[in-house]
Amino acid sequence: MDISTLSATAAGTGSRGSASSAGESSVLSSDFETFIRMLTVQMENQDPLNPMESTEFATQLATFSSVEQQVKTNDLLSALGAQMGLMGVSQLSGWIGMEGRAIAPVVFDGAPVALTVSGDTIADRHELVVRDSAGTEVQRLEVSGDREEIAWLGTDRDGNLLPSGTYDISVESYSGDEIVGSTPAQVHGRIIEARTEAGQTVLVMESGQEVPASALLGLRLPR
Repeated sequence: MDISTLSATAAGTGSRGSASSAGESSVLSSDFETFIRMLTVQMENQDPLNPMESTEFATQLATFSSVEQQVKTNDLLSALGAQMGLMGVSQLSGWIGMEGRAIAPVVFDGAPVALTVSGDTIADRHELVVRDSAGTEVQRLEVSGDREEIAWLGTDRDGNLLPSGTYDISVESYSGDEIVGSTPAQVHGRIIEARTEAGQTVLVMESGQEVPASALLGLRLPR
């Protein structure tokens, strides 16, 4: 009677152990009892002229024991992972309602957008440049270059309201007619959702803009 088939079955059970720990544990216990009974029958009915080596029995038992331990390990890791996930969500909940600041494309929905802008200190002239999602420049206006918070109204060169969409905003710094630097604007927004996605924390702002937590530069109470 061959025990290897039963060992393979137990190994398959071990690979699925993390899916349902309670059910898999009871199945494993039942399989282990079956394995011992079969091993006993195998020993009782072996060919007396060609008996199996004791090391073969030990190997079969060790293999099944290893599978049993692996199932328990998988169950433990699954439980720890679930606990860590709950802790992470609990921590993220404290960000809801806060105002975040990050370097990211600006999602414009018709309402003014709070931005923090700054230019290169070695320059003598600074311009706020706005480009749409296609990279076309839609607005350019002069700014001081000092670090300041402004409200971008979302208008074009003629003062007309730009369509809703995503815009790239930066401050270009010039020395004479030569550009010496380009600094991306930092967008502000109230956080209304925080979630984990593909192992990364994603923050959703009131405008619908999604920002990875790694891009977040600051948090503050909303004004």
